[in-house]
Amino acid sequence: MNEENNKLAKIEGWLSIFLNLVLFALKFIVGISIGSIAIIADAWHTLSDSLSSLVLLVGVKLSEKPADKEHPYGHGRFQLLATFGIGIMLALVGIDFLGRSFKLFSEDTKIVYGVLGISVTVLSILIKEGLAQFSFFAAKKSNSKALKADAWHHRSDALSSLVILVGIFLNNKIPHIDAILGFIVALCILYTSYEIFKDVINSLLGTAPTKKLVEQINMITKEETGWDVSPHHFHIHEYGGHVELTFHIYLPPKLPLRDAHEFADKIEKRISNELNIVATVHFEPDELQKLA
Repeated sequence: MNEENNKLAKIEGWLSIFLNLVLFALKFIVGISIGSIAIIADAWHTLSDSLSSLVLLVGVKLSEKPADKEHPYGHGRFQLLATFGIGIMLALVGIDFLGRSFKLFSEDTKIVYGVLGISVTVLSILIKEGLAQFSFFAAKKSNSKALKADAWHHRSDALSSLVILVGIFLNNKIPHIDAILGFIVALCILYTSYEIFKDVINSLLGTAPTKKLVEQINMITKEETGWDVSPHHFHIHEYGGHVELTFHIYLPPKLPLRDAHEFADKIEKRISNELNIVATVHFEPDELQKLA
């Protein structure tokens, strides 16, 4: 992640921490005043967003450390560790919601939410979805999995508040509606946590390049060499915002080495400038293509 994108991640992180702390205080005070377990639980869910944003900021800070002798590819994978931490937090929140929901089934308590309960819940939905939209934008711009995970954390909080809002209006019509909707929210949160874990683990294990990336590489190599060099044997490695790619191309066996080097240099520079990927190109004589 470059300096500009790191700055964007820091803005998102600090904004998230501030707004979530304000929302936590409001929800907690309102929840205590009207005796609503659902709103109090939602307050703690919001507080967990502040913690996840703090983890994000620490991950960004550590990932800024330059490459050194022991870490030649930099420290970008600190962001993957930060993302993993956010996934753990989400999982814990989801498990907590499950426990609270099951407990509510055994209770027969009617809550009068009133204007305070409705107002703080609507405010939470608007602010958290706004934060989610900004985080998704920042994640797309910076290609940061940590920011994307933080965005889903914001959205999960917005959804849980939405469920609570629905429960407020159905409170007098459906028995145990808070428990039912709380259970649904918990499952949604746990699924989001699963998606985050899967994304991080795939990045650590290594994944094949996407079809879109292969098409972009094909276009670049064809434009720079003037013919189809059939890029193949792709290996891609992610280090946070830093991505390394190696692949092979076919060139005429009698092509001078200097010309081959110039082709590779132009291809690598375009991939760096247009795709923000550090590429290494390996040559093979095109006569081997017939044997492949």
